[in-house]
Amino acid sequence: MNPPNLLPPTEQRHPLSSQLDQLSTIEMLRLMNQLDAQVPLVIAAVLPQIAQVVDRVTATLDAGGRLFYQGAGTSGRLAVLDAAELIPTFNAPPGQVIGLLAGGPAAMIHSIEGGEDDEAQGQRDLIAQQFGQVDMLIGIAASGRTPYVLGGLHYATQLNAPTAVIVCNPNSPMAAVAQIAIEIVTGPEVLTGSTRLRAGTAQKMVLNMVSTCAMVKLGKAYANWMVDVQPTNMKLRQRATRIVAEITGLDLDEAQTLLQQADWQTKTAVVMGLANVDAKEATRRLAYSQGRVREALQA
Repeated sequence: MNPPNLLPPTEQRHPLSSQLDQLSTIEMLRLMNQLDAQVPLVIAAVLPQIAQVVDRVTATLDAGGRLFYQGAGTSGRLAVLDAAELIPTFNAPPGQVIGLLAGGPAAMIHSIEGGEDDEAQGQRDLIAQQFGQVDMLIGIAASGRTPYVLGGLHYATQLNAPTAVIVCNPNSPMAAVAQIAIEIVTGPEVLTGSTRLRAGTAQKMVLNMVSTCAMVKLGKAYANWMVDVQPTNMKLRQRATRIVAEITGLDLDEAQTLLQQADWQTKTAVVMGLANVDAKEATRRLAYSQGRVREALQA
């Protein structure tokens, strides 16, 4: 076993929590909150690298490629969650962003941590998805050395596909393989080695940044409104109605009428209201502008 001072930061013991089990509840919470508050500062230091990844993701998706996340444990689960949430939030086509988790779908609920040690499976999972040169792979692992993810990264590199990683330790094997490395060095955890804590929080924040900014750049937002939201339930239909009303200046009943005429396609209703055109013309304009509302209004 490596001496403590040679362990990666995420595995080292935090001096401030050395007596964690002796703290009162409020003292534990204050300590966790104090340490968690450092996470955004760490992320701020790597914003240029995050920007590079956002631009590469945007270019990949704009050209018809797909984005793959590949991870294990907490990191992989967060990646799968991010991919899944892009469908209702941005109306991303199913299969455009794919999360691959070591151990397969069952690992989302059950602990199959041994799956992360299988480097060959990382490659096999990409092959099964027909991953190609036009696609992009983002590997995500707190340690930066997960064999399953390394297997995927090596395969993507062989294909000359764009690659990036989100890791929480410096100078990791994953960072050495990837074209772009986002190294968010969050340091020791309040509970030694439990990277579901600060490391997981940091990875979730970066995933939010990457996917949200890429979707905005792809025209999935108008100003700061989610104009591609899928109104698949009552709450989301109410949200879509409010969005159309706020953008167009119509009242809620008029906005809902537009949405009904637009078959509940929020973007279409927005263009109808702002350009004073019918659903067919709004749909034509959006197709011409590749789904970007601002350009559709000028078409």
